[in-house]
Amino acid sequence: MTSGSPVNWAGFAAAEPGLAGTVEARFGAYPHHVLATLRKDGSPRTAGLEVRFLTGELWLGMMPDSLKALDLRRDPRFALQANPGDGTGMGGGDVRIAGRAVEVEDPRTKAGYVREVEPPEPFHLFRTELTEVVRTRVEDDKYLVVEIWQPGRPLRTVRRA
Repeated sequence: MTSGSPVNWAGFAAAEPGLAGTVEARFGAYPHHVLATLRKDGSPRTAGLEVRFLTGELWLGMMPDSLKALDLRRDPRFALQANPGDGTGMGGGDVRIAGRAVEVEDPRTKAGYVREVEPPEPFHLFRTELTEVVRTRVEDDKYLVVEIWQPGRPLRTVRRA
């Protein structure tokens, strides 16, 4: 894997299993998260979204012709932030994923997703190629700790007092 080449969820989990487990748990704690896409004019659009981790992939499913799906068809770049939950505890920290969304048209792949998730049909299905995963947390009520993973690079940890 060369530096900067996007990887799927399985590739990230193999590179950083501890961080991947934490990120997946944060997304699993609540069903709805925030997806950012790019509009035609390049400005950001945010929308609620459910995500799934299945078969080594991070999947994004969307209603037919939703604006976020049309945005991703036009420009596949996205950012995804886990629901922070109730209050200010943010157990496990704040997690964000950036990358590209690739629409899945293959009927067999979509059928496998339908068997697992049972989404309302029809729907758009995107698999993700990750370019960055970030976890931000507070340590010892004293430090802000930011963990940054990018494909082909070692995990970087920044601590701020």
